[in-house]
Amino acid sequence: MADKIRVLLKEEEVNARISEIAAQISRDYEGKSVHLICILKGGVFFTCELAKRLTVPVSLDFMSVSSYGSGTVSSGVVKIVKDLDEPLEGKEVLIVEDIIDSGRTLAYLIEVLKQRNPAGIRLCTLLDKPERRVKKQVKVDYTCFTIPDEFVVGYGLDYDQKYRNLPYIGVIEQ
Repeated sequence: MADKIRVLLKEEEVNARISEIAAQISRDYEGKSVHLICILKGGVFFTCELAKRLTVPVSLDFMSVSSYGSGTVSSGVVKIVKDLDEPLEGKEVLIVEDIIDSGRTLAYLIEVLKQRNPAGIRLCTLLDKPERRVKKQVKVDYTCFTIPDEFVVGYGLDYDQKYRNLPYIGVIEQ
């Protein structure tokens, strides 16, 4: 039986907000280059849309960090599945995530990346669930949407590898 998905954020809303965030990032990095680190797999849709809208020079790398199994709840165990290809020394780094909830993954990742001597590290997310934050030290610099504590899919977010390709953000109804 197919899952029933309720639309939380329409495609038009998502695209408009990404444009707004890209304009803000472009202003903040004016006169500089920004090195985007896309957190795979979910972040790839958002990262590509964001990068297209930035007006400052952009370089891009990919990292896969996981704290989820095949379920809907974070396991709490963080592991690097794919590391960066390029060094970060002296670069203005912007980590791009699809969603931040507990903050465990990002807290770990930021500490790992700081050891690589970037000029700065900021964090950008499509979706934020601050009420689920366990790691309070995770500071999100750019947030497209703050959402309630529901399990969301679409625009790169998946449920057991399904629904990433939805052009909107939806909630699987039980």
